[in-house]
Amino acid sequence: MQSRFHLRRPRITNLACLFLAAFLLLPALAACGGSSSTGSDTSNGPVTLTFQSWVPGMQNAVDRFNKSHPNIQVKWESVPAGNNGTYAKMFTAIKAKNAPDLGQVEYQFLPTFEATGGLLDLSQYGAGSLQNKFLPWTWNQVKQGSAIYAIPQDTGPMAMFYRADLFQKYNIPVPTTWDEYAQAAEKLHAADPNAYITSFPPKSQGWFIGMIWQAGGRWFNINGDSWKVGINDATSKKVADYWQGLQDKKLVKNDPDFAQAWYNDLNTGQVATWVSAVWGANTILSNAPKTAGDWRVAPMPQWNAGGNVAGNWGGSTTVVFSNTQHPKEAAEFAMWLNSNSDSVNDMVKSAQIYPALTSALNIATADDVKKFYSGQDINQVFRSAASQVDDQFQWGPTMNDVFTAMSDSFSDAVNGKGTLSSALDNIQSSIVQGMQKQGFKVSK
Repeated sequence: MQSRFHLRRPRITNLACLFLAAFLLLPALAACGGSSSTGSDTSNGPVTLTFQSWVPGMQNAVDRFNKSHPNIQVKWESVPAGNNGTYAKMFTAIKAKNAPDLGQVEYQFLPTFEATGGLLDLSQYGAGSLQNKFLPWTWNQVKQGSAIYAIPQDTGPMAMFYRADLFQKYNIPVPTTWDEYAQAAEKLHAADPNAYITSFPPKSQGWFIGMIWQAGGRWFNINGDSWKVGINDATSKKVADYWQGLQDKKLVKNDPDFAQAWYNDLNTGQVATWVSAVWGANTILSNAPKTAGDWRVAPMPQWNAGGNVAGNWGGSTTVVFSNTQHPKEAAEFAMWLNSNSDSVNDMVKSAQIYPALTSALNIATADDVKKFYSGQDINQVFRSAASQVDDQFQWGPTMNDVFTAMSDSFSDAVNGKGTLSSALDNIQSSIVQGMQKQGFKVSK
């Protein structure tokens, strides 16, 4: 992985443009591009920038910036989150050289955007001076060699939400390792055949990759102009075999997360744990109100006793698109938005993000959240987890294809068509072939 910090990703070729075809079905955004004036001359009035983001309440931070920067005025456009249409429109706009000045992009899709040549290198505008302000792993996600393609904004450190009442009722120790977790699964289900340690959702790709991340899997790496793909590496197989074992013993359910049946599982005690990201706290609170006071949070179970490693599920960045006519001003806003303490606090309060800015990690657990979790200050657990995320994990340039392949292959596996381990083999083969067809050089 050391090569990641010295080598530049290859720009997308004409053949690789075919990869983006699925994203380019929508018409170009005729009105979403950078501001209409040219250059960075503010003598005729303030520079106007367009920023597309799905973060709720972003207007508060934007207003704060506009007030303190009279020569740069930012217009926020609220867009659907993540891959739900927003990226398709952004890719279309990049191709038409009509992208907004700035946009919100999740960590896992940064390599895809980088490959289009559509992102501005922010290092030339002083972004490197911010490096020590952010969690190290988040900075590694946005940096490629000497280039900096985004500014980290929020993260999704993972921990284990668990039903303390059920563990106490059945005299089950709170697991600290994955071996203990499996033992707890057996003891719980033996005590109550309707209770399961958790649900294994076959289409929750980000959740499973968070497990791989914690275990130390290396799905993608780049060396020179060549990508190495290791979706079925030994570490990933270990994680797949572990969950296959629980699956074979019928110790986990398979209800899709964020579906009504799964919410019912949370409410009725049919699942006793959920290893999830920090944002999962409000998911449980909002959808399992009958269980108030029954839940607590503990660190993720470890593969090695005494370890302190966490996975990550979620998080995003602020990028500047290369077609902006005001790169200096756009870079200034991107850096200010995510490093100014008042701005970050605005986003914490209005959108409940979990920031990447280290000085903002001392977030007090809200009173209603603390009450729901038996009076526990759960942010202490996530604060530790945020600094325990492996900084060597890297995303690939075709993650949309990876997610699709995972959904299909894992669904087959839980339905008895192969195993999770063989699913990883299928995904590996599919992604390598797909990348090669799209013009990426893939080494063995």
